[in-house]
Amino acid sequence: MNRILMIIMAAGAVIGGIDRLLGNKKGYGAKFEEGFLFLGPTALSMAGMICLAPVLADALGTVIIPFYRMIGADPAMFGSLLAIDMGGYQLARELAVNPQIGGYAGIVAASVFGCTVVFTIPVGMGMLKTTDRPFFAKGIMLGLAAMPAGLVTGGLLCHLSLAECFRQNLPVLFLSLLLLLGLWKIPEQMIRGFILFAGGIRCIITLGLILGTVEYLCGFHLIKGLAPITDAMEVVSSIGIVMLGSLPVAEFLQRVLKKPFLFLGKQVKINPAGMTGLLVGAVSVIPAISMFQNMDERGKVVNAAFLVSAASLFAAHTGFTISTEPELLGALIGAKLAGGAAAVLLSILLYRRRAE
Repeated sequence: MNRILMIIMAAGAVIGGIDRLLGNKKGYGAKFEEGFLFLGPTALSMAGMICLAPVLADALGTVIIPFYRMIGADPAMFGSLLAIDMGGYQLARELAVNPQIGGYAGIVAASVFGCTVVFTIPVGMGMLKTTDRPFFAKGIMLGLAAMPAGLVTGGLLCHLSLAECFRQNLPVLFLSLLLLLGLWKIPEQMIRGFILFAGGIRCIITLGLILGTVEYLCGFHLIKGLAPITDAMEVVSSIGIVMLGSLPVAEFLQRVLKKPFLFLGKQVKINPAGMTGLLVGAVSVIPAISMFQNMDERGKVVNAAFLVSAASLFAAHTGFTISTEPELLGALIGAKLAGGAAAVLLSILLYRRRAE
């Protein structure tokens, strides 16, 4: 399966590259170019954390490892609190006792829960108007409620047992419950907390970039155990290469699925902007959130719920997984599709019950 997906990505790169040579007549050439345009933002969001991952693992290990062992979970699951491409994967790998759990935590759980906490919620709450935030928060709550479907699917595809999936995800599920309660009871305080948390992560990433750059340019080892910034940039570059193919493929899927999605939208009473947002969100979070102003109420809630699990499936997260753990690509896709589908179904059923 992984081989087939890699061939599809390569075909996307060929089509995008040829269209670029022909003057971008079909629009795939522009998506091909976006693959490299993503390199800058990708490097800023993850390179510093990759540099700091070994240092953080050493510093946190004395506390995290005993606590996670006490509750029966692998310390690698601590990495799932960060996004897959913002240090979650590297931290999970550094802390892992069982390499199998390390891959699951860093790829599957970090791309679902970690991405939601560190990126989707802070960005969404920061971008949206005050009137749209309640719908977004409600969608996030529904997405978190449906998230176990994705985590279990991804775990099974990583060859973990059902019992092992639930045991390893106990900390994630507990934190999800706290998020649900917070978004329900004190939404404004939670919004401020998420924005502050995202700012703190940004500061840590920037510090890692500074330290990595100084070490590379001057040879000064300001912090012992810092990973070379060249290693981080190698990961970033490999993601950019995958993007050359994945973005044209994602564009093709959006065009092919647009009419069926619009037809489906009429059946479930979601306007065209809401249905298009689902396709866009599977590629990138920010453009999907920017479309909220054109969505109806149901579309806003459904899209926010969908983003919890399925955000950036066909772009950044696919590229990162192929560049680091290509054998787990099937688990990533299965987890994000299962969680996203469960969230959309839960949201639609909830609104249908309200209407009745």
